[in-house]
Amino acid sequence: MKKYETIKSHDEFNKLINNGKYIKNEYFVIYYDKSSRDSTYPKFGIAISTKFGKSYIRNKYKRRVRSLIEQNKKLFKNNTDYIIMIRKTCINIKYKTMLESFNNLVKEIK
Repeated sequence: MKKYETIKSHDEFNKLINNGKYIKNEYFVIYYDKSSRDSTYPKFGIAISTKFGKSYIRNKYKRRVRSLIEQNKKLFKNNTDYIIMIRKTCINIKYKTMLESFNNLVKEIK
């Protein structure tokens, strides 16, 4: 993900979580909403709880989700903001299962 494709502001996170739509499964919750800006790319934010584990474990799973986003960028709508929350059940699955689950969830958004 490029730097301009990320959501880092606490206010943007809260606005999207409180006002946006969401879809979830066993491993992820994805909040999404139409963006107020005019652009040709989607923006992403990744959230993971500190209860998930130590920082190196949380960072590992954030890297995996960034990789999933890069592999499936064509599935996301332009001019839309997404917050991807990683659930604790994700810690016990293999990357392939994570990929399939993520793809199925993103396809449901359309």
